[in-house]
Amino acid sequence: MKLSKELRAFEDRIGHKFARPDLLQRAVTHASVSSATRQDNQRLEFLGDRVLGLVMATALLEHDKTATEGQLAPRFNALVRKEACADVAKEIDLGAVLKLGRSEMMSGGRRKQALLGDAMEAVIAAVYKDAGFDAAAEMILRLWGSRIHKVESDARDAKTSLQEWAQARGQKVPTYVEVSRSGPDHAPVFTIAARLQDGTEAQATAGSKRQAEQAAARALLEQIG
Repeated sequence: MKLSKELRAFEDRIGHKFARPDLLQRAVTHASVSSATRQDNQRLEFLGDRVLGLVMATALLEHDKTATEGQLAPRFNALVRKEACADVAKEIDLGAVLKLGRSEMMSGGRRKQALLGDAMEAVIAAVYKDAGFDAAAEMILRLWGSRIHKVESDARDAKTSLQEWAQARGQKVPTYVEVSRSGPDHAPVFTIAARLQDGTEAQATAGSKRQAEQAAARALLEQIG
């Protein structure tokens, strides 16, 4: 099987030439265009998620040999969550080579965070099946790059920190309220308010509820000092 010019260029962007091009073809094929003769990337996504997790767990243990499990867990979650995968996918322009059905394409599928995150995991699995764990790990570590070294300071879960702050002062767990939602269905924008029991609150806006909640919690933490 020969790859298209676009997929050959994508190989250059991820730094891996496929001995089995069919694996890459499958990794970029969304369920919206699958058929009896064309497999989609869902099974590869399942595998890629596990490969990514093992690579990141190993990298974190090697990067900080004194960190506790409690310190490592939020760092790990920050590196493997769909948002992180989607960010990497955007950097390598994975959306440009995705094979999508007409409805997905018309609704902005090439920019959807969940779809990009899933496809990134599928690409990881494709490299793993094509050339083994070491090749997949090398690609992951290169594409994730400085994120692994920055995560210690960036990955502290703001919602957890806010909850700990409130409970230490005898308050109930903070609540998160959706203030507004705007934008088209394929690219919504959420404004969320993080609110303490005493009524103190802060708002933040982001492209997903999770991001908006984290940003609101962070803003509230800064507000209360």
